[in-house]
Amino acid sequence: MSTRIQPLVESEDIEGAEPVGTDTEGQLRTIKVMLIGIFLILLLAAIYFAKDVLLPIVLSVLLMLTLSPVTRGLERIGVPTPVSAVLLIVGIGVGSTVGVYMMSGPVSDLVSQAPEIGDRLKSKLTPVTKSVEAVQEAEKQVQDLADGDSPAPTQKVVVDKPGPVRQALNGLASAGSSIVAAMVLALFMLASGDFFLRRIIEATPKLQDKKKAYRIVRDIEQQISRYLAAITVINAGLGLAIGTALFFIGMPYAFVWGAAAFALNFLPFLGSLIGTILVGAIAFVTFDSASHAMLAPIAYFSLTTLEGQFITPYLVGRRLELNTVSVLITVLFWIWIWGILGALMAVPFLVLIKVICDNIEGWRVFGSFLGAEKPSEHH
Repeated sequence: MSTRIQPLVESEDIEGAEPVGTDTEGQLRTIKVMLIGIFLILLLAAIYFAKDVLLPIVLSVLLMLTLSPVTRGLERIGVPTPVSAVLLIVGIGVGSTVGVYMMSGPVSDLVSQAPEIGDRLKSKLTPVTKSVEAVQEAEKQVQDLADGDSPAPTQKVVVDKPGPVRQALNGLASAGSSIVAAMVLALFMLASGDFFLRRIIEATPKLQDKKKAYRIVRDIEQQISRYLAAITVINAGLGLAIGTALFFIGMPYAFVWGAAAFALNFLPFLGSLIGTILVGAIAFVTFDSASHAMLAPIAYFSLTTLEGQFITPYLVGRRLELNTVSVLITVLFWIWIWGILGALMAVPFLVLIKVICDNIEGWRVFGSFLGAEKPSEHH
């Protein structure tokens, strides 16, 4: 009896069991996902800790992509590529140096007045701070009554940290050195002409892949060059408008704030907020009347809102189809990784990723996720 039942049991177990290959494939997929996750974690760590090396390289590549169409245009009229590269980089460097030198005097005055401005701001905010302190003291008394005996006093250890002004100056010095290194690298990249493009095309085996690589590189150059050129012109106009408006309001160093608006507006979303807060703080300690003081931040915020909601989308939106959520996430990510300079290169980097995704079959779903919603999609 048992000899007959045992084979039946074994046959039923065999028929109901899953094939061994299916379990192996599932384990392989799990291992693959784990390896991809580990790789991404290690990649993020490498990007974070290699900031001083990678940041100038990435900036130089973006600068090269922006200026490559200009060097090719100059080459068509007979200017050699190395000569045009030197002229462009030296021109940008000299122009930036002159601008920084012209603003150094007023900016140093503002920095030297920072402690006094801080004290005046604290004195004007005294009623507010006293109310907050009263609420905190009441909460402390309630907590002491609830706890019964007061806890033993603890000794506080004061750590000597650099002030915010010194931290900002250190950050500017580090950013300046990265920008100088990036410009030197970009000079050599531009002077090499299409050397890197030829190497990329030669590395692809098939003619179809060569055409696709050429199209992707040229599309990246075109998109990034158009975006940065348009944004630079728009920001210059915005800085001039803000400087003029603050001048008529009576703000000190009005055109310094215009120059600051030009630089801050390269930082999407956050630049407008930072500029409005800084202008509002200075106006609050400068003018006696609160209504007069409110004019400066209102003018700053209104002009940046007009630029961000109407002017830039009209001039750049058709060429740069990116949705707001992807841009904001990218900006926050690069601020976390590389600070302010990372945020400044966030949108060009996102343009680069979207162009690559749009030209590779398997990545087009991710590229469509980054893109903005088209008017026809509402229907």
